[in-house]
Amino acid sequence: MTVKPIPDGYHSVTPYLSIKGAAEAIEFYKRAFGAVELFRLAASGGEIGHAEIRIGDSAIMMADPCETSAFRSPEALGGSSVGLHMYVEDVDTLFARAVNAGAKVVRPVQDQFYGDRTGTLEDPFGGGGFK
Repeated sequence: MTVKPIPDGYHSVTPYLSIKGAAEAIEFYKRAFGAVELFRLAASGGEIGHAEIRIGDSAIMMADPCETSAFRSPEALGGSSVGLHMYVEDVDTLFARAVNAGAKVVRPVQDQFYGDRTGTLEDPFGGGGFK
């Protein structure tokens, strides 16, 4: 059996997030961004050992933090070193939807000098900015 170097439906780089409360984060991403849950593997204690969602054409992997891993959650770090930049058809509508689902406005939507229309949100899990 030949293994594909990049599985169908994935890109060369796929974000993997460590989120305390990954199950709740998945539900938030569904409400806020229309995410579709692809896969969920429970760890001992009922936490998420590994999960995958799709937003638009992109997969995002995530799990609850694990004490035996160097992979830390934003909560453990006191912030995040990662942000996710999303391109969508209607940024104003999606931005409002995300705020209604519980996201915090960091920077409101506005036209940028480089031609994009963007705003910045922080999810309820401290998971960096969504732009």
